[in-house]
Amino acid sequence: MATEGPATCRVQVAEHPRLLKLKEMFKSKFGSIPRFYVRAPGRVNIIGEHIDYCGYSVLPMAVEQDMLIAVEPVKTHILQLANTNPLYPDFSTSANNIQIDKTNPLWHNYFLCGLKGIQEHFGLNNLTGMNCLVDGTIPPSSGLSSSSALVCCAGLVTLTVLGMNLSKVELAEICAKSERYIGTEGGGMDQSIAFLAEEGTAKLIEFSPLKATDVKLPSEAVFVIANSCVEMKKAATSHFNIRVMECRLAAKLLAKHKHLQWDKVLRLEEVQANLGVSLEEMLLITEDALHPEPYSPEEVCRCLEISLQELRTQILSPNTQDVLVFKLYQRAKHVYSEAARVLQFKKICEEAPDNMVQLLGELMTQSHVSCRDMYECSCPELDQLVDICRKFGAQGSRLTGAGWGGCTVSIVPADKLPGFLANVREAYYQKSNRSLAPEKQSLFATKPGGGALVFLEA
Repeated sequence: MATEGPATCRVQVAEHPRLLKLKEMFKSKFGSIPRFYVRAPGRVNIIGEHIDYCGYSVLPMAVEQDMLIAVEPVKTHILQLANTNPLYPDFSTSANNIQIDKTNPLWHNYFLCGLKGIQEHFGLNNLTGMNCLVDGTIPPSSGLSSSSALVCCAGLVTLTVLGMNLSKVELAEICAKSERYIGTEGGGMDQSIAFLAEEGTAKLIEFSPLKATDVKLPSEAVFVIANSCVEMKKAATSHFNIRVMECRLAAKLLAKHKHLQWDKVLRLEEVQANLGVSLEEMLLITEDALHPEPYSPEEVCRCLEISLQELRTQILSPNTQDVLVFKLYQRAKHVYSEAARVLQFKKICEEAPDNMVQLLGELMTQSHVSCRDMYECSCPELDQLVDICRKFGAQGSRLTGAGWGGCTVSIVPADKLPGFLANVREAYYQKSNRSLAPEKQSLFATKPGGGALVFLEA
């Protein structure tokens, strides 16, 4: 499955209202008809937060909300991008001179990341131009991966225009790498699920090498996504990249404590692999090797026996060089405990005990507590929303995505769903005047959707 490329389907556009509307808008915008359409889904991470970039497995599923792009290759070398949402202005540039501005992560830069990733993978200088109209149904900055879906969509658009082939795994790896052009040091979960998702199943995604395994979710429960309505722009804030660096520093200090070649170590998972011990043992080693008080850059240097200059230029990323405190103990504790929760979650899904929904819910709630207290990536609104969801019948609830805003995901017994939705809507959205436009899709039940596709008009 993963060795094949994304599927191409022939469709009667007239029978698909969204495609038809996109085709009409494309025609009025560019005066021509799209040659093909590409979609890539958003995702909800059920459990396994902030651990993909540490080398650990995660457990997401694709949602039905997606990015859809209508495409027409053109003879010129001009790339013209437009969006059905008037909030996102048109953009055009030469396809052979792609400049991505890290200081200002505007919507079109995510498209450029995907295009540039494919361009560089094949070592191409001369790219054909194209007209593209983008239509997204994933609420932006909600932690449901709208930006990565756009990167993946653009990568698949570029691949299709070139007439080249790549497997889903190769596409996921290229798009994960290329999103770093915008300054986000992510780990690859979002791009992997965008390409490797299959309808009806969540996926355990493992890294190095990239691999996806089906995880059958309990049929007697539904997963409900609730948007806190606090927007978190991952590429525009330093929180995310600081956490990546804190994990990197924690890995190096743990490796040095255990007399490993610490300068070669980048991820917390590598320390565990090199020591050949369990996650539980890694938690004990963390207690032993790191202290809960924050580390200053100077203390990190003393521990590693390096200069401040070496720390800044050889270890820290450009946008984290001025950070004054690093909470290494807390971040490592979160990562190792969260990695263990992912494996427990998968095991419970496989064994399917009678109290399965309760057990999965407990793991999700523990995950939120760790994200809130040890990783400090929650916010008051997310904490309030988690509490409300649990009060009205969720067996477990947690923030999903990077955090600092965005969405929660809750596991709810199917028979409690209607009451749950009504109560949460009233308690969180109506009581606090968060009455938002329907397109925010503040609260909805979801089931595992399929991955990226190319549509051709039949």
